[in-house]
Amino acid sequence: MFENVDAILLARIQFAFTVSFHFLFPAFTIGLASYLAVLNGMWLRTKDAQYLDLFRYWVKIFALAFAMGVVSGIVMSYQFGTNWSVFSDRAGPVIGAPMAYEVLSAFFLEAGFLGIMLFGRERVGPVLHMVACVAVAVGTAMSAFWILSVNSWMHTPAGFEIDPETGQFLPTDFWAVIFNPSFPYRLAHTVTAAYLTTAFIVGGVAAWHLLRARTSGGPGTATRTMFSMAMWMAALVAPVQIFLGDLHGLNTLEHQPVKVMAMEGHFNSYPEGAPLYLFGLPNQAEQRLDYAIGIPKLSSLILLHDLNAPLDGLNTVPVEDQPPVAIVFWAFRVMVVIGFAMLGLGIWSLWARWRGRLFDWPALHRAALIMGPSGLVAVLAGWITTEVGRQPFTVYGFLRTADSAAPLDAAAVGASLMAFVIVYFAVFGAGTFYILRLMAKAPAVSEPSITDSIDGPIRTAGTTPAQQFETRRDDRPGPKAGHRD
Repeated sequence: MFENVDAILLARIQFAFTVSFHFLFPAFTIGLASYLAVLNGMWLRTKDAQYLDLFRYWVKIFALAFAMGVVSGIVMSYQFGTNWSVFSDRAGPVIGAPMAYEVLSAFFLEAGFLGIMLFGRERVGPVLHMVACVAVAVGTAMSAFWILSVNSWMHTPAGFEIDPETGQFLPTDFWAVIFNPSFPYRLAHTVTAAYLTTAFIVGGVAAWHLLRARTSGGPGTATRTMFSMAMWMAALVAPVQIFLGDLHGLNTLEHQPVKVMAMEGHFNSYPEGAPLYLFGLPNQAEQRLDYAIGIPKLSSLILLHDLNAPLDGLNTVPVEDQPPVAIVFWAFRVMVVIGFAMLGLGIWSLWARWRGRLFDWPALHRAALIMGPSGLVAVLAGWITTEVGRQPFTVYGFLRTADSAAPLDAAAVGASLMAFVIVYFAVFGAGTFYILRLMAKAPAVSEPSITDSIDGPIRTAGTTPAQQFETRRDDRPGPKAGHRD
């Protein structure tokens, strides 16, 4: 079946498929871990039961998403040894240490405190439980720090030398490797995208329950609070993300101009101001943009802040050094359109809040529901823009993708790719289906926690959740201390 297919292309598709599945889960859990820490902190400060119920509601979803993220991430590490062993050998001395630090300092922190966060509220006390929530949130952010440092180094390599005998990249300046030229911009842009992704998922879930509640007696307080918090996040962070994206674009223009040419669809050079193309069909074979619709000189204004600033085009780059323009061109536009749609929804929510209609404007809620998965789509589009735009290199300017692969058999890579597709859709499809079922149930005062499902119900009739958690559940000594009423 795969005898006439390029083995390296199959290996690239396989890695792209597995990393795309994996990327969706951290993009969600990075923001959700911080949201849970905020909810837990608000519960401790106010003793308002709605924050506790929201924490219980989302912590189950976080646990499932975190587990699927871990499982999907393990598979990628094996591909470095099977499909991309040359890259691992050449770049290993540089990227090996940061990837090990991610496991030691970040993943262990998340995994070590996750159990306390899920099951330890009554066992360690409220203060240590809060510490665990913060530790998990910090751990997810630290994971992003180290992984993005490695990825950024592949785009803007620094702090290394190449061994003339082995061809290996050898680190000469650890801090230059970590804080390479694109890393600060990529870190800020990606982490902010993760927070927006979480905000819109939370907002979409809340909007779903607000719409359903119109025919069932009105929404609960927790649902209103959830929607309000998500819309605040959208309104405040979306413009920040657009600003960070602009800074990242300027950095990319400086260090990876060919990627920007592909993003903009500039096959030709423009000595007196380049247009911003809104639409077009990249024709890489003929080196032109067909059916182009653009705004004159706007690209120069955005990228160089000067209407008449000259911009080079792909006609200055050998064809063999150009990325697949159509993929980069359209993925970039998907990301940008979603970013401005997020900004528009955030502004709409501010208008609704000012008019006192945040919770009773069905059109707003339908828009928020539609935009619920938009963050996931945007981070995938951004990742595709970034990674495909780096081609034909794995280490930009120094190591080509064609020279990074192991001696591959197309049939073997194709068979493993088919196996990954089947297993991933079965396993992670089932997990995602269960997460959606959890989201379909509205948060309520009687919502059981993960601890409840193991230790039995902890609430007593006639008492509030706050009173329950201010009282020890079982203070009996001796062999019966572990028993629960």
